[in-house]
Amino acid sequence: MTRLRGFRPGDLDALVALVEAGQPADPVTRDWFAENVLLDPNFDPDGLIVAVDGGEPVGFVHAVSGWRGAGSIPVDPDGGWLTIGTVHPAARRRGIGTKLVERALAFLRDGGAHWANWSAYPPAYFLPGLDAERYPDGLRLLERLGFQTLYRPVAMDLGLATYTMPEPVAQLLAARQTEGFTVGPARLDDLPDVMAFAAEQLAPDWGEAIRQSVLRYGRPGRVVVCRDPDGVMVGFATYGAYRGLPERFGPFGVAPVRRGLGLGKVLLHVTLARMRAEGAHSAWFLWTGPETPAGRLYLDAGFTITRTFTVLRAPLSE
Repeated sequence: MTRLRGFRPGDLDALVALVEAGQPADPVTRDWFAENVLLDPNFDPDGLIVAVDGGEPVGFVHAVSGWRGAGSIPVDPDGGWLTIGTVHPAARRRGIGTKLVERALAFLRDGGAHWANWSAYPPAYFLPGLDAERYPDGLRLLERLGFQTLYRPVAMDLGLATYTMPEPVAQLLAARQTEGFTVGPARLDDLPDVMAFAAEQLAPDWGEAIRQSVLRYGRPGRVVVCRDPDGVMVGFATYGAYRGLPERFGPFGVAPVRRGLGLGKVLLHVTLARMRAEGAHSAWFLWTGPETPAGRLYLDAGFTITRTFTVLRAPLSE
């Protein structure tokens, strides 16, 4: 008889093993799971719902809401997120997944959330959304429970083994430098400017991503900054910001008022060149819109789409 309960100390190893069994393309480590779930400032043990059969966990789902407003990365207080979850293959076709998601939605609704996303939770996400190609049963389950597609971001990769900066980009960089723009690795005293710029002009969580990266890994030179002729911060790019993985590119962006000058292209390629010089054999990231200006910039640089994710939302109130 399967029963549902909240997280208890001692569950961690079993949950990590469930991810490996139920999501073989996306395993997680104990430390990564603990960081993204157990140590998240908004974590509630009742929101980490575990399905137990015969005394052993056979499935789980993690639900978290933003109503507490805890942590340094702001999230929508009206929202809820399902960030990770699975059922062991041997326990499927018994309604366990449905019960887990229904319990998770009730938890979020009771906490005041007006909607629930799978799974783009800004402070700590494993994947941008559901990989419907790899996990079609998961998509069918969520749609049956009222989830609808919001958008489909893509992951991309670029091989760097033979990378060199294209000559047109080198010429563009030289032209912008002649005009007074500067592009290069951040110094420690650049960090307050670039963190404020990233958070205020691009995405609320990006400034914190930069701060955490430098605090944890001590590599300010992995942040490439761009200033205009007046010394104003107008763009940045970084790598190794998430989990210290040096081949993971991003985030990056340019001030809206300075777009159209090719600064995004320059920042991208200067950063790729630094990654290659550090020994990276590839550059990859998890999330962009394929039809956005950034998506087209990546494709023009030689990146290829490797995965497509589906971000879904279910309403929790009328």
